[in-house]
Amino acid sequence: MSGGIGIDYSAADEQNNIAVIGEGVHQKFDDILVPNGLEQVKIYTELGRYMLASHGHLITKVLHLKDTYRHYVGVDASAVNLLRPAMYDAYHHITNISNPNGEVEIVDVVGSLCENNDKFAKQRELSEARVGDTLVIHDTGAHGFSMGYNYNGRLRSAEILLREDGQAQMIRRAETPEDYFATLYGFNFDR
Repeated sequence: MSGGIGIDYSAADEQNNIAVIGEGVHQKFDDILVPNGLEQVKIYTELGRYMLASHGHLITKVLHLKDTYRHYVGVDASAVNLLRPAMYDAYHHITNISNPNGEVEIVDVVGSLCENNDKFAKQRELSEARVGDTLVIHDTGAHGFSMGYNYNGRLRSAEILLREDGQAQMIRRAETPEDYFATLYGFNFDR
């Protein structure tokens, strides 16, 4: 079944009820396929986003603020860390954990690439962001690192697993320049 079962990317946390969806699909199967002699057809779906999206967060620092015709909050992450907002204007809730009770502002949260679509949020309410604040971009578990890439020579960041016991464990180290050039032959970079 097409792109699988999605999640609510807003802060509302009103997630899809997989049992209700399953009942609806089963009913359509019984109403359409069975009467037409197609009861042997099997239906599959991909549940990666439903199972994983809410279990990942992109943690980023505010590097700079800019006021032109909009109020921009520039962060150290970019579309190479989370492509969905730049690629198809996908929504991901963002929280300022350094200043959660600050005055709410309307901002564009922008990445560190030199691209006009490198934006995590456009005209979004966010608690006042200050240089050095930490922002959390929610629900990146299904499309964060897995869609990452090295545009403009950007290196992929580390991945940290928050274990059930509250301990943090690095499960993937950040890339190094050596990783970036590892597949390039014919040059001696040691000089």
